[in-house]
Amino acid sequence: MVSFDHRDPGTDEGVWTAALRRDLPALDFDIDRLIVVAAHPDDETLGAAGILATAAVRGIRVELIVVTDGERSHPASPTHSPATLALLRRRELRSAVETLGLSAEPLFLGLPDGGTDEYRDAIATALGDALDRAGSDRVLVLSPWIGDGHRDHRVVGEIVEEVCGARGVRSRAFPIWLWHWGGPDDVPWDAAERLVLDAEIRDAKTRALDVHASQLQPLSPAPGDEPMVHALMRAHFERDAEVFFAPAPAPAPESTVGQAYFDDIYARHDDPWGFDSRWYEERKRAVLLAALPRRRYRATFEAGCSTGALTVELAGRSDRVLAVDLAAAALDRARRRMPDDANVELRRGTLPDDWPAGEFDLVVLSEVAYYWAGADLDRGLTAAVASLSADGHLVACHWRHPVAEYPRTGDSVHDALAERADLVRLVRHEEEDFVLEVFARPGARSVATEAGLAP
Repeated sequence: MVSFDHRDPGTDEGVWTAALRRDLPALDFDIDRLIVVAAHPDDETLGAAGILATAAVRGIRVELIVVTDGERSHPASPTHSPATLALLRRRELRSAVETLGLSAEPLFLGLPDGGTDEYRDAIATALGDALDRAGSDRVLVLSPWIGDGHRDHRVVGEIVEEVCGARGVRSRAFPIWLWHWGGPDDVPWDAAERLVLDAEIRDAKTRALDVHASQLQPLSPAPGDEPMVHALMRAHFERDAEVFFAPAPAPAPESTVGQAYFDDIYARHDDPWGFDSRWYEERKRAVLLAALPRRRYRATFEAGCSTGALTVELAGRSDRVLAVDLAAAALDRARRRMPDDANVELRRGTLPDDWPAGEFDLVVLSEVAYYWAGADLDRGLTAAVASLSADGHLVACHWRHPVAEYPRTGDSVHDALAERADLVRLVRHEEEDFVLEVFARPGARSVATEAGLAP
């Protein structure tokens, strides 16, 4: 996940101009049909107007699927309701694609802006129908990049990769917000390809961008009506080339995420999941700590402690804490975080193989168990329960959305916990983005019962 504000100045285009001087392979554009799946009206123009205009010039058949109407682009607008914005943005998109030389009517699915995760089947069906219509044509499918930092972009990109992968159809992804929040180190250069745009195509793209006035210009002078794409960001889309990413190779099925993945993550990012920079993470930690049934614990074990943002909070609720992670870089950052008198032992180990000996009255599985594939999940959960004291608590908290690199989802982890006969659930907190539960051994008492407030 990436947290950003569209109002920030963002990364200067000069940074990208220098970074894009590298020699990137050309996008293979020897096709009969181009299908573009846009999460919102304007995605196709920002990220792929050049390739759309090129397709029109070459006589390549183009089909455009627009998943949402982008009606939530200005949630605080005092002048434009979501319904008004939806109509306006559809009108802008039609005009933009005409400017690019396309004549086919876009397919508007009209799904909720920001709610694409609930309509994966509908999006997959629409793309499948388009591929069926293409028949034996040589097809290229484009969509927003799954790493773009926008939920709808990720969901649509995941669906396109999944459907195309299952059918053996070539797909590519275009970044949009990456150019705003990211830097050269955030780009998967090994997967990048380039389509050079001549002067005529660039002019068509500029004119198509101008059409999306609701996003590039203020809706009114009132607060809440500011542009979504300011001039500094627009500069990223007026280059002489467009960049596309090939899908990442599928991870080995039922393969636990290992050392190399985390070493690479920590080598490229100081705070890869935003533990210290994102309100989402800060709030989630507060929810987890508030859910603990006991004010203080004798011995706490944290599996997969990463850089120690949660560890230091657990130390304040525990007599002693043992925290384990497999990444040396993460543990180095965790050590720098800990005060000199911290009651914390940081240990390097690969879980569940290196599960520590001893008994704990609090075991914390926070954003870790979805990395365990196959039998590793059962081994990890079994080890966690075995290390619980008779009155111990096991807290589990996990991201609910699928991630391509992870062998399972957070929901599947919690389903497995719910099926265990050696655990009972004391707490369940569920949101769209994460689920948090506290378990104990059968016969455990509620907080009120332990305090003598309930029978």
